[in-house]
Amino acid sequence: MSTTATRILLIGSEGQLGSELSAALIARHGREAVICSDLRNPRPELDRRFVVLDALDTPAIEKILTEEKITQVYLLAAVLSAKGEKNPDFAWKLNMGSLLALLDLAVKLKLERVFWPSSIAAFGPNTPKVNTPQSSYMDPNTVYGISKLTGELWCQYYFQRYGLDVRSIRYPGIISWKTPPGGGTTDYAIEIFHDALQKQQYKCFLNANTPLPMMFVDDAIRATLELMEAPAEKIKTRTSYNLAAVTFTPAELAQAIQKEIPVFTISYEPDFRQAIANSWPGSIDDSAARSEWGWQHRFDTDAIVKEMLENLR
Repeated sequence: MSTTATRILLIGSEGQLGSELSAALIARHGREAVICSDLRNPRPELDRRFVVLDALDTPAIEKILTEEKITQVYLLAAVLSAKGEKNPDFAWKLNMGSLLALLDLAVKLKLERVFWPSSIAAFGPNTPKVNTPQSSYMDPNTVYGISKLTGELWCQYYFQRYGLDVRSIRYPGIISWKTPPGGGTTDYAIEIFHDALQKQQYKCFLNANTPLPMMFVDDAIRATLELMEAPAEKIKTRTSYNLAAVTFTPAELAQAIQKEIPVFTISYEPDFRQAIANSWPGSIDDSAARSEWGWQHRFDTDAIVKEMLENLR
């Protein structure tokens, strides 16, 4: 571990993960040590150092890295699964171009560490669906998933070729009450809570019995920090770590909500996102993360439901 003071650039700070990760990083390292950036303006209620930054503007990123003596970068900017299918060219350009440019800058400027998120979308229709192993056949069929699988291999390449310490997690669906859905296939598991409280009913864009791996955002943030703070010798996986907490179907989540809101009802009208969900794992084997750097989730389905409803109320 370097003795240099940690200084962080977070690219994509206004998204679902970034908004909460920024707060956690500031709590750990102090306000002055963390620079948040995004294309959209920051929420005024958050006291953070912030710059408007395009993840594809390599000269601007290099300027910040140099002037601020940045040691670690978290690159979260991405076009997600459902939105990516509507504009594949731009999704590939943003998701892949931003990563490759950053990896080159990290080598050039000798950054201490880089975090880049992957996803269960990196798997595909011929991947084993139950307890999907860490190393498995991967044939993603969305531009988002293709970019994630390709990005994982680039991360491994830059570690093997240049010794760059890049770390990554294959996130499942992330459930949060602080930010609105961001265009992902798992976002029904956020929308459902808003509609349960506002309308007492929800029309789901997936069918009732579609199992998908999910995680409460607090667990996702904690996992990210624990991975980045783990000693380098514990990080054996240099593509991306499987990460899991709970698996449920829309029907099972609805039943858990009905324990708290008995009048709540759900109906189903699957759209193009059903085919995406069908290509993803139903449950994840994350034993590598648990054994190598001590990952453990804390929120089960009922705990997630209680947290979401209490906070959204």
